[in-house]
Amino acid sequence: MSYKISIIEGDGIGHEIVPAALKVLEHTGLSFEWDFVLAGEKAVEEYQTPVPDSTIESILSNKLALKGPLTNLVARGWPSPNVMLRKNLGLFAAVKRARYFEGVGSPFKNADLVVVREAKEDTYAGAEQQVGSDAAIAIKFITKENSLNVANFTFDLARRLGRKKVSITHKANVLKLTDGIFLKSAQEAAKNYPDIECDSLMIDHMAFKLVNDSLDCDVILAPNVYGDILADLIAGICGSLGLGFGGNFGPEAAVFEPVHGTAPTIAGQGIANPIGEILSGAMLLSYIGEEQAAKTIENAVASVLKKGEFLTGDLGGTASTNDITDAIIREMK
Repeated sequence: MSYKISIIEGDGIGHEIVPAALKVLEHTGLSFEWDFVLAGEKAVEEYQTPVPDSTIESILSNKLALKGPLTNLVARGWPSPNVMLRKNLGLFAAVKRARYFEGVGSPFKNADLVVVREAKEDTYAGAEQQVGSDAAIAIKFITKENSLNVANFTFDLARRLGRKKVSITHKANVLKLTDGIFLKSAQEAAKNYPDIECDSLMIDHMAFKLVNDSLDCDVILAPNVYGDILADLIAGICGSLGLGFGGNFGPEAAVFEPVHGTAPTIAGQGIANPIGEILSGAMLLSYIGEEQAAKTIENAVASVLKKGEFLTGDLGGTASTNDITDAIIREMK
């Protein structure tokens, strides 16, 4: 069986780390057909839009995509390509994961954290309005329906991963209506999962707990903006943004991507850390049922990091993107 997957290299270091991830995936022994499509800066140059219709059609047809980071083009007058992808594909849940690897400089040994971020609503929906010449407002839009959808998705995910606890993150003490709806909806969903412990923490308390007692954290469910921030935080807790990985999920498609951005200051130098992209590829394999291949990649990454011979700059080493990619492939057994 051959898997057809839409590929978006994206911007910046995407042109280096996505090929690295594809090389690793090809060494699993599985058969793939890569369908390369555009989004981001190159899409604007060629199609005058950050996300062409052909890209959406490809992903909806293949049901799967692996993408690199995309430049935020809002300051140039274009919509955010990431937001466009989520809206046009109906991606309502963004899962971001980071885990501690032996050999990586982090005080949080054995941390293995998952953030599930609602991906369609909140202020990231981009509903803004100028108020006079010196003020503007952004509308925080939260619905019960979407909150229930992402909450049920989160508890289902926790159950599939064998996780024991879901922590709902909010600021309902201040945002009583919007975050209140999110919190109450998630608590309502939790009643259908008695096997999973559920608690709730305000976003400031959650941030403190992550850096003070991360081993007591497991799966974190958050509205869009808080989840975006916490995704970077858990990657940092585990040693580097370059290690964070994840996927975006909707009823018709799933799009997998690393946590980090385009890193324009090092783009084109061949020194970017490809592990977040590689582990996103492994998550894709797990999603389609190829658990053994996914585990092979994860174990190879863990082995390379533990040995410490080939580490990129963000991990304290001097290895190139190709060096660490080839080292991971050698460890795949």
